[in-house]
Amino acid sequence: MKSILEELYNGNLYPSELIVSKDPKYRPLNRRISEIGAIWKKKLSEDEYNQLETLLDLRSQSSSMEATESFVCGFRLGALIMIEVLSGKEEFLRGEE
Repeated sequence: MKSILEELYNGNLYPSELIVSKDPKYRPLNRRISEIGAIWKKKLSEDEYNQLETLLDLRSQSSSMEATESFVCGFRLGALIMIEVLSGKEEFLRGEE
C-alpha cells in the first residue's frame, strides 16, 4: 500500500469524494429534497423552474466553498495540534516563541 503522501502526489486521493454523512437523517433529507424539487417542477413554468435550479446550483456552490474552507481550517488546526504535541510547546497557538 502506498503512503498517503504518494497517493496525494499522484492525484489518487480525493478526500471530498470520500466524505458521506453518516447521520441517519442524511439520506431521507436528500430524498425529501428530490421530492420537493419534483413538486416545484410541476408547479412552475419551464423558465421559472430553470431559474430555481440556477439558484439552487449557486447555493450548492456556496456550500461547497464553505465545506472546502472548513476542511482546510480543520486540517491546519490538526497540523498545529500535532506540532504542539510533538514539540511540547504551547506557544505556537498564542503566536509566542
